[in-house]
Amino acid sequence: MLTDTFGRRFYYLRLSITDVCNFRCQYCLPDGYQCEHDRQFLSLDEISRTVRGFARLGTEKVRITGGEPALRKDLPEIISRCKQTPGINTVALTTNGFNMDSQYQHWFDAGLDALNISIDSFEPRQFAAITGKDKLDSILSAIDNALTTGFSQIKINTVLMREYNAHDLQQFFNYVKDKPISLRFIELMKTGDNGDFYQRQHVSGQQLKNQLLANGWIQQVRDKTAGPAEVYRHPDYRGTIGLIMPYAKDFCASCNRLRISSLGKLHLCLFSDQGLDIRQYLQSDDTREFEQQLVALLQDKKVSHFLHDGYSGATKHLSMLGG
Repeated sequence: MLTDTFGRRFYYLRLSITDVCNFRCQYCLPDGYQCEHDRQFLSLDEISRTVRGFARLGTEKVRITGGEPALRKDLPEIISRCKQTPGINTVALTTNGFNMDSQYQHWFDAGLDALNISIDSFEPRQFAAITGKDKLDSILSAIDNALTTGFSQIKINTVLMREYNAHDLQQFFNYVKDKPISLRFIELMKTGDNGDFYQRQHVSGQQLKNQLLANGWIQQVRDKTAGPAEVYRHPDYRGTIGLIMPYAKDFCASCNRLRISSLGKLHLCLFSDQGLDIRQYLQSDDTREFEQQLVALLQDKKVSHFLHDGYSGATKHLSMLGG
C-alpha cells in the first residue's frame, strides 16, 4: 500500500496524458496554450505500466486529466487499458467537453465509469468570456444525451470567481434541481501565472458552505477513493452540491491522491516544488522497480501544501497537471 509518513493512504491516481488545452480559461490559460517543451507525452505502454504499478500498490481509482485529454485521439484506448488493469475499480475523466457530443459514447464503450465536465457559467456569453469558446450549448446537449443513455456518474466542476459567477450562484442550483448531477464549486487557487487574477477573483467557499447548511443541505460521508469535495444533498434536489476548499483548515489531512504528469513525472502535491522524474522506470513491463521508486519517493511528501503562505510551487497553471 502507498502510505506516506503521516499515515495517509493513496487510493487515487490523477494521470495527465497531455498538457495541451484548446480553451483559454481566464484563471488558467488566458493567452492560450504555449508549448514550452517537446510534446513527448506518455505512450500507451508507459500509461499501462504506470497504472499497473500503482494498482499493485493499492490504487483503486484513476482519473485521466490534461490539459484537455480528449485532444489525444487514443483516449478510448487509454480508458480501456486503465479499466482492464487488475485492481482498478474506477476510471474517471475530466474534460472541458469540447467534443463530448461526438465522443462520449466511445468513452463509455471503452469502460469509462465517471465523467467530470468543467462549466463555469450556464450563460452562453459568460461561458465564452471565461473560456474563449462558444461551446456551452453543445456541451449541455451532450450531458443530456449521456444521461438519457443511462450514464449516471456525471459531475460538473465550477471555479468560483468573484466577477464571473459568484454573484449568480442560483443558475447552478437551478441546474441540479432536476438532474442527477453533482456540481462542485472549486475555490480559485493561486498558481505561478495568475497572481493578479487570484487577488481580484478569489472567493472563499466557507460562506457558501454556511448557506448550504442553513438551507437544509446535509453533508454526505466521503468514500476512501473520492476526491477532496465536501458533498451536500437536499431532499428537494436530484443533484448534489460539492465544495472543494483548498484554503480550509486541515484540507490536506484527507489527501488520498498522487499525480503523474503527461511527461512522466511524479508530483507528490499539486503545488510541490518539482516533478520527480520516474519515466525511466516505465520502459519495462516489469514494474517492480517503478513500484519501489514510488514507495521511496512518497516518503518525501509534505504534510500540507503552502498555499496559505502564497506559495504555489512549480505549478505555473493548472493545465500542467489537470488540477
